[in-house]
Amino acid sequence: MSNFVNMDIFSNYQKHIDKEQEIRENIRIVVREIEQLSKEATITLQVMHADLSKIPNACALARKQIAACAEKYEKLAALLPTGQYYRYSDHWTYITQRLVFLCALVVYLETGSLMNRETAAEMLGLKVRQADGFQLDIEDYLLGVLMLASELSRFATNSVTMGDYDRPLNISHFIGELNTGFRVLNMKNDGLRKRFDALKYDVKKIEEVVYDVSIRGLSKEQQKLQKEQKAEKTN
Repeated sequence: MSNFVNMDIFSNYQKHIDKEQEIRENIRIVVREIEQLSKEATITLQVMHADLSKIPNACALARKQIAACAEKYEKLAALLPTGQYYRYSDHWTYITQRLVFLCALVVYLETGSLMNRETAAEMLGLKVRQADGFQLDIEDYLLGVLMLASELSRFATNSVTMGDYDRPLNISHFIGELNTGFRVLNMKNDGLRKRFDALKYDVKKIEEVVYDVSIRGLSKEQQKLQKEQKAEKTN
């Protein structure tokens, strides 16, 4: 009786499946290492909510922890078969977004400005073009930046409890401009759109903090304005 099915076909398929599983497991190992570095940087930066004077040192240490991820991304790049970046990208997408957020937070704390994609890629040892190597996707950059808004809304509240009444106003200006920038985009990515929709709640929360500080005349800017108004009335 002749064989209707060549069993060698399935043997070859099994080899392919085994190779695929091996690649994914090696990727998971490296991603876990990146996640650990991300956790360390997150813990380091949490001091911003408790002691403003420690922020510069925390940023310096977080930069070192973030920079250590560059070596890990190099290991990831070496594991990927040529041209199959997006086949495996689901393994590192979220942690990359998280790291972009941490990079953006460090840059904001240091300069008060928004980090661009090129800076984020440089801090993580990534590229901005796929042709150049392991890249930082635009969507991952944008989602990481949106994470920053939530952290800053919390920071605005905690700054007041630490006696810094001007910081919430600066954060409000920053988030307002960030919100305007995102509205320029025509977002068709569902995940990005949903996260952007949540930005309005961060904006509202920060505005409430600024309003409370303003009506109590606690900020230096508000106090200066009140003095100017009194001076005008006197004259």
